[in-house]
Amino acid sequence: MDDIRKAGDIMKVSRVDKVMEIYSSSKMKKTEKPKRTENKDTVALSEQAKDYQKALKAVSKVPDVREEKVEEIKERIQSGTYNVSAEELAEKLVDSIFDMKI
Repeated sequence: MDDIRKAGDIMKVSRVDKVMEIYSSSKMKKTEKPKRTENKDTVALSEQAKDYQKALKAVSKVPDVREEKVEEIKERIQSGTYNVSAEELAEKLVDSIFDMKI
């Protein structure tokens, strides 16, 4: 009990040099800073994706409404020559309902 002496309620450690020796013998290794890489993110598109982009670009150039078709139907309605069969209309209605459900 040479190392510990009591002085009232206080304990003192007299062999601090031993503790310091142990502490200093377990040297901490310095870590190296991570090296900065000059890699940059890249993206590679498949041929299918490229074809899809081309198709989207082509479709975006086509107008949503075919003006010449609309004008033709307007003229036929005004002249009284535009007739739609009830059967054809029913088929289109049924097809559109089935398309909505899918």
